Amino acid sequence: MSAPQFYIPATSSLAERRPRTLKHGDTFAVFDHYGDFAGGARNPEGLYHRDTRHLSTLRLQIEEERPLLLSSTVQNNNAMLSADLTNPDVFRDGTLVLPRDSIHVLRSKFLWQSGCHELIAVRNYSDVRRVVRLSVEFAADFADIFEVRGQRRPERGSLAVETAPPDRVWLRYTGLDRVVRETRLTFDPHPESLAASRAQWRVALEPGERRALFVVVSCGTAAPLDCRFFVNLRQARRARVQASKRMATVETSNEIFNELLCRSAADLAMLTTDTEHGPYPYAGTPWFSTAFGRDGLITALQMLWVDPLLARGVLRFLAATQAQATDPAADAEPGKILHESRHGEMARLREVPFGMYYGSVDATPLFVMLAGLYWERTGDLDTIRQLWPNILAALGWIDGHGDRDRDGFVEYLRQSRDGLDHQGWKDSRDAVFHADGSSARGPIALCEVQAYVYEAKRLAARLAQQLEGPERAARLRAEAEALRERFERGFWDDALGSYVLALDGEKRPCRVLASNAGHALLCGIAAPERASRLAEALMRPDMFSGWGIRTVSSREVRFNPTSYHNGSIWPHDNALIALGLARYGLKSEALRIFTALFEASTYMDLRRLPELFCGFRRKRDRGPTYYPVACAPQAWAAASPFALLAAALGLEFDHAAQGVRFHHPRLPDFLEQVRIRNLRLGASRFDVLLRRHGNDVAVNVLSKEGPGRVEVIL
Repeated sequence: MSAPQFYIPATSSLAERRPRTLKHGDTFAVFDHYGDFAGGARNPEGLYHRDTRHLSTLRLQIEEERPLLLSSTVQNNNAMLSADLTNPDVFRDGTLVLPRDSIHVLRSKFLWQSGCHELIAVRNYSDVRRVVRLSVEFAADFADIFEVRGQRRPERGSLAVETAPPDRVWLRYTGLDRVVRETRLTFDPHPESLAASRAQWRVALEPGERRALFVVVSCGTAAPLDCRFFVNLRQARRARVQASKRMATVETSNEIFNELLCRSAADLAMLTTDTEHGPYPYAGTPWFSTAFGRDGLITALQMLWVDPLLARGVLRFLAATQAQATDPAADAEPGKILHESRHGEMARLREVPFGMYYGSVDATPLFVMLAGLYWERTGDLDTIRQLWPNILAALGWIDGHGDRDRDGFVEYLRQSRDGLDHQGWKDSRDAVFHADGSSARGPIALCEVQAYVYEAKRLAARLAQQLEGPERAARLRAEAEALRERFERGFWDDALGSYVLALDGEKRPCRVLASNAGHALLCGIAAPERASRLAEALMRPDMFSGWGIRTVSSREVRFNPTSYHNGSIWPHDNALIALGLARYGLKSEALRIFTALFEASTYMDLRRLPELFCGFRRKRDRGPTYYPVACAPQAWAAASPFALLAAALGLEFDHAAQGVRFHHPRLPDFLEQVRIRNLRLGASRFDVLLRRHGNDVAVNVLSKEGPGRVEVIL
């Protein structure tokens, strides 16, 4: 059987490699634990810039041997990778000439301004003078990210190498798109020898002496980078500190949870790229380091209480890239919100359709929904006024192209031959099916998309009231209510105790118990009496594995705990469901999800929640099972702990009343207290301490600036 198009082959496991990842702007790097790259077909290691691998091989050697690994870690703030290495035993003609552990090498790397900056610190710990040969091997294949993922190309462009002794090498690729992509390597001090794929030094070290070597790899820049390692490092750190000032910070009584929050915040800071429209969280590395509409919107939604400026950046970027015309090859229609953008050679040549691709049915209602939530959080009517034409265009798409058969539900059916078959967040080819396992045929109306549309129209009515007056507001409220009634009639299945996964092109319900239904709780479309039944269904053992809610029930025909969408566990999916449960007052269920994901994180490398993990039943004394090609870090997974905390605390913001509200706050058993600093609302700023006493939570305002107030609703 041939693999589906754009399938990511699992020829090796990212979980097994546990790669070290750094990112800045449009550049990211995937290292092994040594700080090397050994890239090749379907090996994600390398230095990437704008969807092209600009360096595929980088290998440090001591006396022609690979060093021994002592330790490897990425700093908690994701600013730098450090790898501690030492020499192996080195023999010449059967004689030991360099005993192991004589030479210590510390490699320190960070990304800044489209380049990778490296310090190689070499120290002699033996009691005699040593002359050591160090070498760096390098190469660039300039593979498009889709080639690295497994796509085959019948033709490629041409490679060229130019050495510029004593200290530089240029690697160039002229693509079939006639774009020249360039990688420049600069070495300091000058290597003793420099060739097209290798630089070598002879380093003389007295006992205890330390020497430093510097390597800078720059991608696609016309002007040379400033190669001063420590100057660039200070600039990179200042930029990180400045970006972090806009966020609220959280510290709790549980040190492991603090580590999870720290890693999540650092991952989001690393994945966020400053665009001309504001900050935008790229979806995840290695496969999705670009702007995705759905991912950016959901990430911003989860982080709205912590960092509302992230939502503003997402909204402005997506407004600027909103489709203006019909383009079937890109699944674009007027008013539709971007699915993803790509900048590589294959996208430029349309070998893949994702240059500017709009094959997402949910991004458009999520855009309107986030705009409404952003206004509720901030009261920033100026931004909403600027976005209002885009919001109206999105609403126009929902009622027009989005509802192909005018039945009041939003459906999808791809227009592009090469586009995505399924265009909800579960976009695998096998993700939407009937109870007997047969595939659903389009146009398909997904359960969660109707919920997003309901909430989008309800919130848009509030914006219309501010900007246009009561007439449009009343019409939008009426449309939302009519959709809610249609949704209850068309999607509820009493036997499932849940809303069905979808309606197919013949309006036959896909009677499958799936996590999609939980998003109905997030958006408030579910009838209260059905919300409790849905919660029961979601928390049964066939859905709740002990580590979280699966994407589909283990009773379903297509259930597979090792699949991408048919039985796995996604942190962001669980966090959105938890927010929905809290909305309906079902805090105990929300806390079970919160606890499960926290406990799963304690088994994860670097305390990092991945894109997804497998949906096997939880067993005593065993952690969760990794998914082999899951992205880590992934933006909406990194945002999940903050959303889970908001669900537990019942956080709400009322900018008109200048109030922060905690609705029936609860804390899970693993948290005794939570301290939130720099929580902002308009001109006000709060530091708040919450303490758990059994099932109750006491809220204390430690400091306050401005006229705002904190309320607790029990």
